[in-house]
Amino acid sequence: MSLDRSWIESRIPHRYRMCLLDSVDIWDATRVVCRATSHRDADNPLRAHGRLGAACGIEYAAQAMAVHGALSVDGKGRPPIGYLTSVREVVLHAVRLDDVEADLEVEAVRHSGDGNSILYHFSVRAGQRELVRGRAAVLLDSTRAPGSRAGDIE
Repeated sequence: MSLDRSWIESRIPHRYRMCLLDSVDIWDATRVVCRATSHRDADNPLRAHGRLGAACGIEYAAQAMAVHGALSVDGKGRPPIGYLTSVREVVLHAVRLDDVEADLEVEAVRHSGDGNSILYHFSVRAGQRELVRGRAAVLLDSTRAPGSRAGDIE
C-alpha cells in the first residue's frame, strides 16, 4: 500500500511546492522509501540559476526522514519536529537532478538512535543509478542537546 502526497503533506512540516515527495512506497520500523517527481518541475523551489544541483538530494532525504518519523508515531499524535544537525560522507554521483528523466527513489534507513537523536543512512536513486548517498544526524528536541538548557535561545 502506497501513501500519497496529501498524506505526506499532512504529516511533515513542508507544504505546497516545498513538499518534494509524491508517495511513500515502502516502510517499516527502520526504513522508508519514497518516490519523487518534483526534481523535473521548472518551479521546484530548490532550483538555482535554472537548475537543481545534486546536493539538493539531501533535502529530499531529509523529508523522507521526516516521513519515517511520522510513520513511527502515526495514529499516536504528531511526531516531534526534527532538525538536521549534520550530514556526513555525502557522495554525489551526479552534478544535477533536474535532467534525470526517471522518478527519484529516496531511501532513509535508521541506523541508530534514541528518543532524542537519530542517525540515518540515505540514498537517492533513479532506477539502478545512485545519484546521492550519505548519512545524516537528526535532533528531535533541541532543548535536550548536549550543552543546551531548556529555554535558551540563540
